[in-house]
Amino acid sequence: MVRLTRIYTRGGDQGLTSLGDGTRVAKHSARPAAYGTVDEANAVIGVARLTAAADGGDATDAMLARIQNDLFDLGADLCTPEQESPKYPPLRIVAGQVARLEAEIDALNAELAPLDSFILPGGRPTAAQLHLARTVVRRAEREITALAESEPVNPEAVRYVNRLSDHLFVLARWVNDRGGGDVLWVPGGSR
Repeated sequence: MVRLTRIYTRGGDQGLTSLGDGTRVAKHSARPAAYGTVDEANAVIGVARLTAAADGGDATDAMLARIQNDLFDLGADLCTPEQESPKYPPLRIVAGQVARLEAEIDALNAELAPLDSFILPGGRPTAAQLHLARTVVRRAEREITALAESEPVNPEAVRYVNRLSDHLFVLARWVNDRGGGDVLWVPGGSR
């Protein structure tokens, strides 16, 4: 377990940060940008959890709690560059985490009304927050895949973040009265 005795270290005052393997890199470089956006998604999901039990029940909150923990795992994965013989085995996203998301997506989607249009973010407060979280996760995915073009990235991490945006979309619909409360896009409807 991590123990934090000091919150500030002054180590980043020159615009650098330490990766999980101790390497110092610019705070704005691709790797910190990717795991920083994962952290942002985690925070948005934390806000969604404030109303999750009321809007979707305890099962919704429990799913989101697991996802928040997974996002810390994902951040740890991304902050530790791949290397052949690490001194300590790094925490990595594994296939089982992706499979759990897929199983939850399938179970939630089975209860939803079919889609007849694109959905506008809205409806219940939790659904709106989940749509916001989905868009932040999509940005994280873009940053992770950009990182993967220049450095090795765990393929399960890429799969996880791709599946997570789908999960958040389906869960937002599920929270919106199983899709009955979705706010549908009306093409040209504001002309």
